[in-house]
Amino acid sequence: MTSASTAAEAPAPVGQVAGGNALAGTRTLIRFALRRDRIRLPVWILALLLGTLMTANSFTTLYSDPQDRANAVRSMDSPAGLALSGPRHYLDDHGFGSMLSHQMLGFTTVLVGLMSVLIVTRHTRAEEETGRAELVRSTVVGRHAHLAAALSVAVLADLALALLLALGLTGLGMEGVDTAGSLLYGFGHAAAGLVFAAVAAVTVQLTAHTRGASGTALAVVGVAYALRAAGDSGENGALSWLSPIGWVQRSYPYVDNRWWPLLLCLAFAGACAAAGFVLSSRRDVGAGLRPEKLGRPTASDALTTPLGFALRLHRGMLTGFGAGLFLMGAMYGSILGDAEDMLKDIDRIQEALDRTGGAGVAESFASMVMVVLTVVAAVYVVMAALRPRSEETAGRAEPLLATGLSRSRWVGGHLAVAMGGGTVVLLLAGLGFGIAGAASTGDAGLLPDLVGAALAYAPALWVTAGVAVVLFGWFPRASQAAWLVPVYAFVVGYLGQILRFPGWMNNLSPFGHVPRLPAADMEWTPLLLLSLVAAGLVRLGLAGFRRRDLETK
Repeated sequence: MTSASTAAEAPAPVGQVAGGNALAGTRTLIRFALRRDRIRLPVWILALLLGTLMTANSFTTLYSDPQDRANAVRSMDSPAGLALSGPRHYLDDHGFGSMLSHQMLGFTTVLVGLMSVLIVTRHTRAEEETGRAELVRSTVVGRHAHLAAALSVAVLADLALALLLALGLTGLGMEGVDTAGSLLYGFGHAAAGLVFAAVAAVTVQLTAHTRGASGTALAVVGVAYALRAAGDSGENGALSWLSPIGWVQRSYPYVDNRWWPLLLCLAFAGACAAAGFVLSSRRDVGAGLRPEKLGRPTASDALTTPLGFALRLHRGMLTGFGAGLFLMGAMYGSILGDAEDMLKDIDRIQEALDRTGGAGVAESFASMVMVVLTVVAAVYVVMAALRPRSEETAGRAEPLLATGLSRSRWVGGHLAVAMGGGTVVLLLAGLGFGIAGAASTGDAGLLPDLVGAALAYAPALWVTAGVAVVLFGWFPRASQAAWLVPVYAFVVGYLGQILRFPGWMNNLSPFGHVPRLPAADMEWTPLLLLSLVAAGLVRLGLAGFRRRDLETK
């Protein structure tokens, strides 16, 4: 046999397909991703859909009279009100439809952006970080298949949400909520989701770590929201045109129904997605374009302890949530001085404020806002408390626990960072709220009051961490159910005050037992009981983890 014939008969290298198709296997990966997210995606979509429909339906009660809508226009027509909602043009014809777009579109597009970013990072960078992508790529799968599949799943989720929003809002039969506006409203969410999914397609190429890629992409979401708020609150709205969220809001659903701003979103998303594919060709599987920093020759003394090692793993997320909540608190604090003028003519809001303790409008409004800040802090606590589950499923827990490190000390380190870090995040939220609130009202006494009001929720956060560790210890496959605690707290603790939910529903949440400072008087007994419940849940969860088998790789 000649050498020429031997070369001709040699098998093709593994992973090569005819024509060198870089997208080979994409369809299979899409089906696999949808199979993995069969619960996660429907929960996201239904939560966004039901939240929007409930809010839209509440407008018919909150603003049933034209005078109520006129009062709402006056309350929103201020720099602080526009920064929280959207462009002033919505106020020119403030029907139910324009009211929905003005008050909800900027907020819900941030949540859609969060969903889209997590979809892309979960099915790209997370797969590489765990080593699964390398195994899959050793078969007949193209280089760009993972990224193409992740973007396709994000597109499908965004389009499904858009269609359901359009159908659901049209089906409400509300005055001013027509089919054309509902279609634009729904596809505005899809356009924003596509932009931030494409941004994530770039960030996953930059770093070798899932949390870094997600954090960078979510920082872009935060900058987009900040630019939109700054542009809408100022005399010159040019800054809003630098933000994809600003583009979506300036499509003006139910007012002008302009589709062309969504083309800006599609163009930007296409450019970012193309950049992501180009950048992915310039790095190795599992690596990032940004070079890793060289570590110290030897580990510090802190890294040799479970608590120090857990703090090292959590420090990026803790820093991000701390900075974000400080700014979020400062943003709400900046409108505290205008709260009375903004809310005095809205009867349903006034009734909700009266139920918080009957104090002044500023104090009552602050107690309602504190629920929102605390729920965001609870999101950090759940993420941190479930980190041991991520370490276990990724196969990193088993080598650690094969040493002299006990299970309780390992999980205890993560719990200490979750519970202590949650308290620190609350403190920063209270500081931002208090500093800006004291400046806007001219009342320096609000600073310690609002810091104390924030810290009062710490025991409720500890109970949230306790629920997460119980699920992790006894029912690890159901660990994600811990997310129900902050979601339920927001729906019942914040929206429930406005929509008049029964009192017993609030009692089912640990946050419902915290005194609503600064509007209400301080009560130490419920805080002590919550702390004891948290301690009991932690002991129960650790007992379960000691008794079950590890998930091994």
